Amino acid sequence: MAKKIDGVIEAVQYSHQGLITRVRMYERRGPAFSDHILLDRSQLLQRLKDHKNIVTGQRQPALGGTFTTGPALTLIESHGSTFIVTGSGAQNRDHLDQVPLF
Repeated sequence: MAKKIDGVIEAVQYSHQGLITRVRMYERRGPAFSDHILLDRSQLLQRLKDHKNIVTGQRQPALGGTFTTGPALTLIESHGSTFIVTGSGAQNRDHLDQVPLF
């Protein structure tokens, strides 16, 4: 059985240093998903450290809580810092593959 999705990220902003500044995401609230919310990097990092299953994706138009999902976010440790990535990711920066910028 697949792990329940706790959130879906649909857009991201990065700083000049390559770290996430904000994400726009939908968060599971019981059996349904919220409207989009904005989270800063520390809020997203805390959810991932709390073992929430957050994936990338897009909401399907006119279908409410139905999403086309992509890979899950993971945390990697490199040179004493924690980075948020999808897949194998990039070294020394956050990287959410194929997530549009806003």
